[in-house]
Amino acid sequence: QVQLAESGGGLVQPGGSLRLSCAASGSIFSINVMGWYRQAPGKERELVATITSGGTTNYADSVKGRFTLSRDAAKTTVLLQMNSLKPEDTAVYYCYYAKWPYGSPFWGQGTQVTVSS
Repeated sequence: QVQLAESGGGLVQPGGSLRLSCAASGSIFSINVMGWYRQAPGKERELVATITSGGTTNYADSVKGRFTLSRDAAKTTVLLQMNSLKPEDTAVYYCYYAKWPYGSPFWGQGTQVTVSS
């Protein structure tokens, strides 16, 4: 099993910034993919950004140029820097982890991000 510990999130005004962190522990895989998905009320869960253990990133078009995903040297923690936040970024953000390239996903418990004035 893999455990995911999320931190960050909260309330921010439009145009502001937040940073989310997710640390993986337990039976982690040497070749893996980590990242974030989000789910707004009444909508499907959607990709935000992912990064492989090799460093390849993938971003949703809606966050390109505003969000940056990085991971530490141990490749067990990812940081999502969110800048120029918009009200439409409001959602519950879930950390994601899976064996690369094909593995069942593990999910964090979710953290709320609210962008509002």
